Amino acid sequence: MIGTVMVLLQKGYTQREAKAKIQKAQNRRTDSLQRAEHAVLQYNKSHPETDSALILTLSLSELTKKLQEGSLNPEEVFYSYMEKTLDLNKDLNCCTGILLESFDQMKTLDSNRKGLLYGVPVSIKENYGYKNYDSSCGVVINLDHPAKEDSVLVEVLKKQGAIPFVKTNIPQALLNYECSNPIFGQTLNPHNPLKTSGGSSGGEGALIGGGGSLLGMGSDIGGSIRLPASFCGICGFKPTPGRLSSQGLSSIYRGQISVPSCAGPMARDVDSLALCMQALLCDHMFSLDPTVPPMPFNVQIYQSSKRLRIGYLESDGYTQPSPSMARSVREVKALLEAAGHTLVPYRHLNLEYAIVELIVKGILADGATTLLQKLEGSPVDPSLKAQIAPYALPIWLKKTLSFLLKPFFSRASVFLQGLCGVGSIQDLWKQHAAVEDYIQETIAEWRKCNIDALLCPVTGPAYNHLYCGKLSSAASYTVLFNLLQFPAGVVPVSTVNAEDEEELKHYKGVYQDQWDKLFKQAVSGGEGLPVGVQCVTLPWQDELCLRLMKEVEQLVKQSKA
Repeated sequence: MIGTVMVLLQKGYTQREAKAKIQKAQNRRTDSLQRAEHAVLQYNKSHPETDSALILTLSLSELTKKLQEGSLNPEEVFYSYMEKTLDLNKDLNCCTGILLESFDQMKTLDSNRKGLLYGVPVSIKENYGYKNYDSSCGVVINLDHPAKEDSVLVEVLKKQGAIPFVKTNIPQALLNYECSNPIFGQTLNPHNPLKTSGGSSGGEGALIGGGGSLLGMGSDIGGSIRLPASFCGICGFKPTPGRLSSQGLSSIYRGQISVPSCAGPMARDVDSLALCMQALLCDHMFSLDPTVPPMPFNVQIYQSSKRLRIGYLESDGYTQPSPSMARSVREVKALLEAAGHTLVPYRHLNLEYAIVELIVKGILADGATTLLQKLEGSPVDPSLKAQIAPYALPIWLKKTLSFLLKPFFSRASVFLQGLCGVGSIQDLWKQHAAVEDYIQETIAEWRKCNIDALLCPVTGPAYNHLYCGKLSSAASYTVLFNLLQFPAGVVPVSTVNAEDEEELKHYKGVYQDQWDKLFKQAVSGGEGLPVGVQCVTLPWQDELCLRLMKEVEQLVKQSKA
């Protein structure tokens, strides 16, 4: 299988050409890191009084307050975070390059002093458009095509006084939740280098989780914000698709609408996510991108203390949760009930059908042809090989293998059928209609249950390296909400303990198949790693989702006090 993929992918650039392009990109990164290190060294020599240690401990709300009142100046904050990022990158390999224009932006910052993010250094995922910089998505074919202008969100961040200062690493082709590519290498987890940081916003997860950034921007098509947030112990929010502009964000291919991708913030705490959303949902963004509904952030809903009726589930019935995933939901459920909320059991509608017929056939409607074309000329990253091997098989072989696997590996059997794609334009329209029907049926189910929100697990803890590409199935906890177009966010609530590890020894899985065995191996050895939960609401109720996340965060904090 791998040989088939390699033959296909070598039809683009020659190996020598690909190697030269990769080396050029690596040299650009090295140069930006060295120039930034030199600037930090010069600053520290001339400003020995800067208390970087104190600055790095401040929350975003504390930091913005001090910057606005003038007790801190943007320069000392900027250099404190730049230094921390450079140090962290040496251990975690989370950055694809320093945005050197950020040093010049410092000089004109006072013109945006009234911005909600005045003086705040912000990290951005590699696929965000930033003028004169590549958005490679980890593939060689995208190198040496720098953006002609900033993406809308980068423009709005700057207008609000923020300083985008670094681009962060991603997996090859983005459609993977490891964080490794043949251009910039592998990113490590800030809590344990033997574990992955997650993906596709894995560089953001590692940088924020390690303390090198306090606010970052990611994107999410199957959990790409929420999985790194889970693995790295931070907060991440996937808004309703279309709530934030996606103009200027690169995807591995465009035109796929069944499972929409969207931009969203990642941070240490929920208030930071809310402040970022409030800053972005402004007239400037609505003017730059008129396709975005002009809905400012509703602070009243975010700050509401109304008691909620919340659905909950410990298992989605497709991927048995790890012991720490299930325990975290149980503990948070108890805290929410003690706070006066009503919690009721909830089950997803026909999840296996949704995953194969709507999600796999949606994202890979063309049988993965476009994705494989984008990989032409790129060496295939080790983390991606197992995932894309079946993509490159001819349809007749996919169908034959599906038939042969059916008696003893039913999930892989139907998955291979899904990888055949939809077949025709007429079938694609039917698939789009089926997605619309499923969304409406799910909304009807929520109304029948009379729930305001949903509490559920998020995949975790962080995997051992090289398992993500073998376990697309375990993204079931996150990708469903991309299909449904529901806002969803992750909050860290616990850490894996010895009892969880002991219970994991008896893990069997829902199907007791090869994927269940791989999941058990992937999450093993996780004691001490962070574990999160996921909060979900109906479309356009982003503020309510953040409000529930905030309450979960506060209740967990109080329970540990």
